[in-house]
Amino acid sequence: MSKPNDTKEQISHVGSPKLEPTAPPSADVENPTAEEAGAGVTTGILRRWKREDLLRRGSLALRGLAFLFSLLAFIIMASNKHGDWMNFDRYEEYRYVLAISILSTLYTGAQALIKVQELSTGKFLFPQWTSALFDFCGDQIAAYLLISAASSAVPLTNKMRESQDNIFTDSSASAISMAFLAFFTLALSALVSGYKLSTQSYI
Repeated sequence: MSKPNDTKEQISHVGSPKLEPTAPPSADVENPTAEEAGAGVTTGILRRWKREDLLRRGSLALRGLAFLFSLLAFIIMASNKHGDWMNFDRYEEYRYVLAISILSTLYTGAQALIKVQELSTGKFLFPQWTSALFDFCGDQIAAYLLISAASSAVPLTNKMRESQDNIFTDSSASAISMAFLAFFTLALSALVSGYKLSTQSYI
């Protein structure tokens, strides 16, 4: 037989409501406070600055590589003179490779210097939209000329290597390879320039 005190405890235990911890009030997504809105704007600005800085450094790295490859193509082809028929200037295709390598070296070198100056000082020589448009067009033109010159010299080199494989044909193949590498880096640079141009404000 249960005691009266035990019965009262059971009744009071059953009748008492079960309390659950209340969740903290959630932030209003549709109507943020001024502090939340300011934090969101600051975060967006910081992300944009980081992205623009990354694009500038990536563009500089690509132009530096394109300059190096173009310079190597120019030096290798210009020094490819070994007498008689083994002189590059006897062949129109090789002269074309040399001329385009010189143009690409001058273009990428000038662009690399401009980008270094912009990164070091934070000042732009030209308006950003004009600079982005010039970069995009210049990269595409230089890349097209490089692939055109390299492609025109490949059949001649392959034909020579079928009969004779010597230092002249090896040097020609090396110069052509450098021109192809310069094309690839400039093609990537053109993609970066195109993205930068598409994100510019026209106002």
